[in-house]
Amino acid sequence: MRADYVIVGAGSAGCAMAYRLAEAGKRVLVIEHGGSDWGPLIQMPGALSYPMNMKRYDWGYQSEPEPHLGGRKLALPRGKVIGGSSSINGMIYVRGHARDFDHWAEEGASGWGYADVLPYFKRMEDWHAGGHGGDTDWRGQGGPLHVTRGTRENPLTRAFVEAGQQAGYPVTPDYNGRQQEGFGPYDMTVWKGQRFSAARAYLRPALKRANCELVRALARRVVIKDGRAVGVEVERGGKIEVIHAEREVILAASSINSPKLLMLSGIGPGAHLAEHGIDVVADRPGVGQNLQDHLELYIQVAASQPVSLAKYWNLLGKAYVGARWLFTRTGPGASNQFESAGFIRSAAGVEYPDIQYHFLPIAVRYDGQASPEGHGFQAHVGPMRSPSRGEVTLRSGDPKDDPRVLFNYMSTPQDWEDFRKCIRLTREILGQEAFKPFYKHEIQPGEAAQSDEALDDFIREHVESAYHPCGTAKMGAASDPMAVVDPEARVIGVEGLRLADSSVFPRITNGNLNAPSIMVGEKAADHILGRAPLAPSNQEPWINPNWETSQR
Repeated sequence: MRADYVIVGAGSAGCAMAYRLAEAGKRVLVIEHGGSDWGPLIQMPGALSYPMNMKRYDWGYQSEPEPHLGGRKLALPRGKVIGGSSSINGMIYVRGHARDFDHWAEEGASGWGYADVLPYFKRMEDWHAGGHGGDTDWRGQGGPLHVTRGTRENPLTRAFVEAGQQAGYPVTPDYNGRQQEGFGPYDMTVWKGQRFSAARAYLRPALKRANCELVRALARRVVIKDGRAVGVEVERGGKIEVIHAEREVILAASSINSPKLLMLSGIGPGAHLAEHGIDVVADRPGVGQNLQDHLELYIQVAASQPVSLAKYWNLLGKAYVGARWLFTRTGPGASNQFESAGFIRSAAGVEYPDIQYHFLPIAVRYDGQASPEGHGFQAHVGPMRSPSRGEVTLRSGDPKDDPRVLFNYMSTPQDWEDFRKCIRLTREILGQEAFKPFYKHEIQPGEAAQSDEALDDFIREHVESAYHPCGTAKMGAASDPMAVVDPEARVIGVEGLRLADSSVFPRITNGNLNAPSIMVGEKAADHILGRAPLAPSNQEPWINPNWETSQR
């Protein structure tokens, strides 16, 4: 078992790299512990709450008891399946704000500013606006990844954008184009009514080539000889074997499993490795540190008219949606139902949006539990740039043990202030004229929760992860002691080893993480192949000209 490049993890970045390296004629072997993504629960966009709660597709991780959330353990789904988390996610496609990437470059990830990454976002996309307007100059055509928009037939979906406008915020035709700030339609990785994961976009076409192969196995550690990565030790069918890499080993196993693999291989905080009896190959204190995520709340409102998706939330309704999808790939099952977006700034003096909205025309939780109120709607809201940082550490030296994940959510006063602001700004938007025909009463937090204390209690009890963990092997200058990979995705201190997935984000991006994770794989592939990066873009993103003095 040998190849030029051995990639660990068939997730968003891993699939993209497999495709680009195989396309360049290299022999590529991809190691994935999870199984097939075949089956209606993954492929039907409307069924998105199922796969992320299924042992078969999910690693089933949980956070440690979170000290600032009353000791709650939060769910942390990660895809254990071909396509990784792109096969179990909400299919929402957000590149991130231009300034996020400029910040990466300032942090030492030189060559990863917005001008540098925009060409890669374009290269990966096959964007279909579907007649809804948008910024064609800023988008890609003909790339491997289909990006589409929902029908936005539900009147609540349109009311949300209208309400944002009535509250004084801009409307943007394309938040992935020139102007992120404002309200408008969501992009999704759905094509012809089916989930279009990284497996469908990149891995399947790559596997059609004779030089790309997929191996189902559990990666145990990177094999390092004389300071150079030479292969990956795996367990397959109860046997332990080594898969050899002639050129490089590439980790793309997620922001939870990539740092775990580094530590099991002797790369990480020296004292922590020694505690678990692991010989230190490279003492990198940043491995597993800098963990970030997005938290969100659901602000739920009961509807005065039967306009929501609740009408399908029963046996007959689900049977109808399922059958229609199976036979025609249309109807409510063909959309993730997140069809309207909002990106706003929390205050004057904030340069670019730091609050994101996902609007849903039903009152329901991620685990599929509908509100007992029946018809309703909800806005998922949360701050984008929390100052809280957590860590991923080893539970033991056994590769089969889950790592310890402590997010340390809500650990600063700013977190609480930001969330209270999110709730109050959301109430104002949902209270606009556009929602008058549909608004009955607030389900949660509920009218009674007005004081800071009451809101804090609600936040502590109800805040949920948006499932955007990242940052645990951050990219930076080789001289930065906390950086784990350099700007070419090479693991600092070891030869022949790269890491490219959401672990490398110096700071979390503004929005959902699937698009930037794929982009990291796309750009890293050029670095691995020794190619000159794509020419930087000279397009100027829109920043609200009055950001210093006004919130909207």
